[in-house]
Amino acid sequence: MADSIAPDFISTMYRHNHSWLVGWLRGKLGNAFDAADVAQDTYVRVIDTGRLPEYEQQSRAYLARIAKHLVVDLQRRRRLEYAYLEALLHFSADQMPSAEERAIALQTLCLLDAALDRLPQRAREAFLLSQFDGLTYQAIAERMGASLGSVRKYMFQAAQACFAVMV
Repeated sequence: MADSIAPDFISTMYRHNHSWLVGWLRGKLGNAFDAADVAQDTYVRVIDTGRLPEYEQQSRAYLARIAKHLVVDLQRRRRLEYAYLEALLHFSADQMPSAEERAIALQTLCLLDAALDRLPQRAREAFLLSQFDGLTYQAIAERMGASLGSVRKYMFQAAQACFAVMV
């Protein structure tokens, strides 16, 4: 994809804005290491998508918008990782998954989280009520003020999203 976008524009955008972007991200993230990583990921995202701002003057706003999304993704991943590591504290030494199993589990959790985040709000709510609160479809329908058929539809949407991640 990088061949299909203007390499000169990206090079110029990088030279003119990279230091600014890292500084801006350092303020958001509180450390230079994460700021440098997210800044680099921002430019990779620009190249991968092949979309550029129409005018060079829009570069900072464009980069900031992409970087904001990447910061949210990073923070979401860190929250999931923290919750997962907290859950592992309850495992005995002989039950503890291997480092590879932990990495796979965390990656799967992040993919499932992203898939659920893309669902319509009502479908996500129904799924969470079912899986984390243990509610029946009827109880979910009553709590959400929805029909039983709607809850079935929501659960089907959520199941499809989860299945897509697992394939």
